[in-house]
Amino acid sequence: MFKMRRLTTVVTAAVACTMTATLGLTGVGSAEAAPSKKHPVSWDFRSAIPNVLNQTLDANWSPPGANDPSCKLTEDRPNPVILLNATATTQWAYSAGAPYLANRGYCVYTFNYGNITPLPSFPIQGLADIERSAREVSRNIDRIMRSTGAKKVDLVGWSQGGGLLPHYYIDFLGGDKKVDKVIGIAPGNHGSTGDMLTYVRYFIPPFGPVGYDIFKALFPAFAQQAQYSDLVRKVYGNGDTKPGPHYTTIVTKYDEIATPFTNGFLEGDNVTNILLQQDCPVDLSEHLSINFSERTWRHVKNALTPAEATRVPCFQVDPFYPGMSEGR
Repeated sequence: MFKMRRLTTVVTAAVACTMTATLGLTGVGSAEAAPSKKHPVSWDFRSAIPNVLNQTLDANWSPPGANDPSCKLTEDRPNPVILLNATATTQWAYSAGAPYLANRGYCVYTFNYGNITPLPSFPIQGLADIERSAREVSRNIDRIMRSTGAKKVDLVGWSQGGGLLPHYYIDFLGGDKKVDKVIGIAPGNHGSTGDMLTYVRYFIPPFGPVGYDIFKALFPAFAQQAQYSDLVRKVYGNGDTKPGPHYTTIVTKYDEIATPFTNGFLEGDNVTNILLQQDCPVDLSEHLSINFSERTWRHVKNALTPAEATRVPCFQVDPFYPGMSEGR
C-alpha cells in the first residue's frame, strides 16, 4: 500500500455514467475503435531518437500528425490538443503521442518553449525560467485558438509540461478560462526530491552552494521544479486546482525523476488520478518510458473523450534501462 493525495479509479464513476447514458452500456467499452489515419507511431523511446536530429536540422519540424493545417475541429473533437514537452526536450518527445492522437481524429499541436539559446532548433529546450516559458506557451495557445476558432483547448504534458508549466499558465495567466482539460504524464506537481543538485547544495560545502547557484542561473527550470522551491510554493500554495478545467494525472510508482511519485497526484473535485500499476503490475514504466507507452496514451484518449472511453488493457511495459524498476 502507498500513501497518496487522492487516487481515483482508472475510469471514474462519472465516465461510466456518461458511457451508459450515451452508448447504452453498463460499463466502459473494451475495444478501441480502429484509427482513422496511419501516421507512424514510435512506441519506444529509442526509436524516437532519430527525430531529435530531424528537429535539430529543421526548426519547423513537427512529429507525425502534429500541426496539420488541414485538420478540422469537429463536434466530437471540438478542442485543439496541445502537447507540452518535458524539461530538456523538444517536440520530438511526442513521436508517440502526436501520431497516436492524430490517427484517432484529434487536431494535435506541438511547439517548443523555454529555449535558452539563440538557436531555434536547439535540441535541448524547456530549460528557461518557467514563468517565462508559461508566457510563451500562453502566446502559442492564443495563436492556435485564433487559427482554429476554438473556444477551449486541451493540454497534455509530460513532466514539466504536465506539472508546473500548465499549472502556472492556468493559475496566473488566465488559462482557467481557456483550458477544458489538462492531462499530466509523470507530472512534476508539488516539486521533486529527485533534483540531486539540491543535495549537492547542502551536503558538499563550500563548493555545493556555489555550483548550485551557477547551475540555477544557467538552467532555472531545474531548480524551480525542486520540492519546496519558491515557484512550487507559489503555484500549489493555495490549492492544486482552479475551477473550470478538469485535471488528470497519469503516474508511475517507478518514477525516478519526479519523486516521490505520489507528489504527482492532485487534490480536488475536478481531478482524476491514475496510477498505472494499480490495475497492471507488469507495467514497469518509469519517467522516460511512460511517455512512449501505449497504455499511457490510451488513458490520455479516455481523459480527452470520456464518452468514448475504453478499458485500458494490461500488458508489460519495460523501463528505459533494463532493471531500472527492480526493487522499487
